[in-house]
Amino acid sequence: MRKVIYPGTFDPVTNGHIDIVKRAIDLFDEVIVTVAKNPGKTPLFTTAERVEMLNESLKVYPQVHVDAFDGLVVDHAQEVGAVGIIRGLRAISDFEYEFQMALMNRKLNENMRTIFLMPHEKFTYLNSTIIRNLAQFKGDVSDFVPKIVEDKLKEKFGF
Repeated sequence: MRKVIYPGTFDPVTNGHIDIVKRAIDLFDEVIVTVAKNPGKTPLFTTAERVEMLNESLKVYPQVHVDAFDGLVVDHAQEVGAVGIIRGLRAISDFEYEFQMALMNRKLNENMRTIFLMPHEKFTYLNSTIIRNLAQFKGDVSDFVPKIVEDKLKEKFGF
């Protein structure tokens, strides 16, 4: 059984993230979507809230599991028996950072592979920051996120 992890902060999960998961399902037997703690970010949602939104958004895919961790992605991938790490690339601007991270992960564990997947072009401009900003000003996010995320954003921003 070939399994991969798809780590990210998912604050919140977007339809672009879901698209990457669907693409990974086509390539691997199991996909573990992993909510990561990023010390450089202050999340809007708690880890538990992000796990809940991901579980609800991905419940129709039995080969997808959601978890959370605090530490190095490459260590977590090895702990869960993953053969690789999925990373989404939306645009050229993502490439340099992701390339550096992939090389560092390879240095830390030469057997761990990084697999870059591109979302459908209709999601290339989406990211969680844009969604949070749009929701903060009561913009309609329904085309960009799963229903549970839309509801949680409305609740968080009081509308």
